[in-house]
Amino acid sequence: MTYHDLHPYLLECAAEASRVARGVPAARLGDPTHCPGWDVRALVNHWVLYTSHGLEHRALRRQLSEELTARDFTADPDWAEAYAAQLDRAAAAWADPAVWEGEIDLGMAKTPAADLVALIIKETAVHGWDVAVATGQEFRVSDGAARLVLEVVEKHADLYRQYDGFAEPVAVPDDAPVFERALASSGRDPRQGPTGQASPKD
Repeated sequence: MTYHDLHPYLLECAAEASRVARGVPAARLGDPTHCPGWDVRALVNHWVLYTSHGLEHRALRRQLSEELTARDFTADPDWAEAYAAQLDRAAAAWADPAVWEGEIDLGMAKTPAADLVALIIKETAVHGWDVAVATGQEFRVSDGAARLVLEVVEKHADLYRQYDGFAEPVAVPDDAPVFERALASSGRDPRQGPTGQASPKD
């Protein structure tokens, strides 16, 4: 995968994440999510940290600071606008194809820059769906972005499950939309609503 393959999906998922973030009511930050033990606030903080600040830091070959990793982004009433602005900065940092060359030091290991971006796009979309469903919204992606997310999920699913990042896969029909298949492969039931009950569309 290259800059030309991935950058459009990076921009697409960042824009959708910004839209969903703006739709999160402050009153729902304490609501449960599909991620065990994480309410909306905890999930949003993880989402904001790694998909915007982390994305920019990786482009600049910098490590995240302790202050950032400990920050409660939702303590700012305008956190969604700040997140959107940070996503724009992160996307701008990856606008230069040269940034996609070589490897990125993650501290414990190095990984090709393009592979890392693919993982962060997956995080943006999958956790974006988590946030959206928990707050009564939808996270929408193109078929191309959905295929990328499915590919990344399937490639790394076993590793994520070793660290409890994914649950066991959920069965969905073979003809289910690609993004639903990606969610199911990551252990999420795309037919469930925020309470864990089947959504009305089923």
